[in-house]
Amino acid sequence: MTSTPRWFTDTDDDHSEQYVAYIRGLAAQNADLAGEARFMDALMAPGSRVLDAGCGPGRVGAALHERGHHVVGVDVDPILIAAAVQDYPEPRWLVSDLVDMDLRSHGVTELFDAAVLAGNVLAFVEAGTESRALAGVARHLKPGARVAVGFQCERYAVADFDRHVTDAGFILEQRFATWDLRPWDEVAEFAVSVLIWPGE
Repeated sequence: MTSTPRWFTDTDDDHSEQYVAYIRGLAAQNADLAGEARFMDALMAPGSRVLDAGCGPGRVGAALHERGHHVVGVDVDPILIAAAVQDYPEPRWLVSDLVDMDLRSHGVTELFDAAVLAGNVLAFVEAGTESRALAGVARHLKPGARVAVGFQCERYAVADFDRHVTDAGFILEQRFATWDLRPWDEVAEFAVSVLIWPGE
């Protein structure tokens, strides 16, 4: 890891354990944890290869796997990856920092058809490395791949995100206010952006 993500620096010492417990609690209550997966399913062909970047304890990647996609989930936090492995053993889960991510070192050589960054992922990377994190994802994508990125606008300004998108070489295709496709406007509290990777 060559960066210092805010996931570690701006949270309590037991934040990771608390987050795992929170997600497991929602699952135990049969809460709907698959909204992002439904969104991604509509963007991709059946059986696509999907990179769940900043996968946390695995809920999105697991739901995509259940829908027949081939998922690799990556997160910088070993505690979250351990929870994903325990709760959803079938997808592949790897510890890696998006900023310097090279999945070839883990034997993942085939490029991905799509990627998803759900749950404020880019708001938790080290400040100033957002473009590098997006570039880390881009290195693993096929030309024409779509990437969906969701975050709370109070955590990460949309104007900053758009600049980072351009810096990383992505093209913004469309934007929504929620994962269930409600229209986005300047006062929306959340942004879900669909990007296209044109390839190098």
